[in-house]
Amino acid sequence: MKLQQQISLLSLASPWKKTLDPADMERVPKDATLSDLDESALGKDLALQDREGGVVGWIPARKVTQVLWRQWKICHAYYETLLETVDDAITAVDENGKIVSWNHRSEAIFEYPRDEIMGKSITDFFEQDALEVMSVLTEGKGGKGVFRKYHQPSPHVYSLINALPVVMNQRVIGGISVERDITDVVRLNNELSTTTAYIRDLEKQFDEQKAEDPFHKIKGRSEAIRHAVNLAGKVASTEASVLITGESGVGKELFASAIHKAGPRAEGPFIDINCGAIPTPLFESELFGYERGAFTGANKEGKKGKLDAAEGGTLFLDEIGEMPLDLQVKLLRVLQEKRFYRVGGTEPIPLDVRIIAATNRDLEEMIEAGRFREDLYYRLHVVSIRIPPLRERMEDIPELIQLCLNEFSRKYSKPVPELDPEVMYRFINHDWPGNVRQLRNLIERIMILTDGETIRPHHLPSNFTKVEESRVTNPSSLHPPVGDSEEMRIRNALTTTYGNKSAAAKLLGISRATLYNKMRKYHL
Repeated sequence: MKLQQQISLLSLASPWKKTLDPADMERVPKDATLSDLDESALGKDLALQDREGGVVGWIPARKVTQVLWRQWKICHAYYETLLETVDDAITAVDENGKIVSWNHRSEAIFEYPRDEIMGKSITDFFEQDALEVMSVLTEGKGGKGVFRKYHQPSPHVYSLINALPVVMNQRVIGGISVERDITDVVRLNNELSTTTAYIRDLEKQFDEQKAEDPFHKIKGRSEAIRHAVNLAGKVASTEASVLITGESGVGKELFASAIHKAGPRAEGPFIDINCGAIPTPLFESELFGYERGAFTGANKEGKKGKLDAAEGGTLFLDEIGEMPLDLQVKLLRVLQEKRFYRVGGTEPIPLDVRIIAATNRDLEEMIEAGRFREDLYYRLHVVSIRIPPLRERMEDIPELIQLCLNEFSRKYSKPVPELDPEVMYRFINHDWPGNVRQLRNLIERIMILTDGETIRPHHLPSNFTKVEESRVTNPSSLHPPVGDSEEMRIRNALTTTYGNKSAAAKLLGISRATLYNKMRKYHL
């Protein structure tokens, strides 16, 4: 704004009614502004010049002072209103660190009344090392200041702070800080961390108590899995050989380990050997061990085998169907005679080992094809336990999913997400060729790659999105045959989906509103 616009000349007397003394006069261009005035001009009358240098008017010093004072009061009013409007703590200090501004939020956060703190050094109330506003004074006009920096100005106050130096005429004349109080957030986070640690400690104690039951790691409440667990529990207390059958990924080793821990040999070792993972030439020495100098390249001191390692405990022969025929003969002889020989050895070694075998193959078909010895089959087949595949225990899927989500949320420090009903529907309709192992691996993959609060269909891998065509086109195939009541089909659908009504409605091929109406009809 031009000087003439800020100081009304109309209110002045004629410019020629006063004789101007050059010593008391400051000449300024006609188009000058207040900001163009030098400090030396204050207190002097002002002569206004046109562009050619001619005097066109004058302004008394008193009038300049009045205008400046009024402008200062306007700026100050806006400044004070701004301080009270902002919901952050604002502190301003002069170049010596004395407090010149302290708003209502500063009073509330730091608990120092304005009347008590104004005009005093800020270091009288806070440690200088903890004050970012003092650091910007030290850095000077070239300092970059700080932005959104974590700040703890006092022992019990936490904030995010912005601070910059105030610079005028190339000189630092003070500093301003704006702080957002995050004390409650920090406190809640600390409480959450403490509570989380406490909960995990309780979970650990609970798991340790459950660990007394060797079968506690086998999850599921379906009749199929409970039958297998009950049978395993009965045979565990005996010395009988056990044959565990089931598809890949159903948990055969988990059952074998539980049987060992629940049996009389629990204090002994549990040694497992995967018959499908060892090359045939090395299998015999791996199982029986070998004597010194038994063959070229052998350890000079000899080596004990898995049967030695399992002494007094249990030997778990996983994938027994992959064992070579010639070794089947030798294993049968060992089981019959209760003794074995190391490769290259002549001294019999007594056998004190319980045998648990497992396979995902149909051994009876292999016997007919001549690929597995029938006498060994019956030697191992004292008690047979079939582990049901996941598709035969669909009612266990929601529980298994929740257990896996909780496990991996702890492992990757992420919150437990919810499952979109469409995802649950696809999980229940999937064939699960990899069974529980596949389910667990899929949940871990999702937990690693997903950051949202809900797992949705697009989070599933592309090769998982296909469900069995028969289940999509004929949802009733999941439920009782035609002739059973509608109420029973609804009950079965709700049981299958673990009470998830959206997923149950999809299984039944009806809308969720229709499902709610039918549930009310049958008082479900």
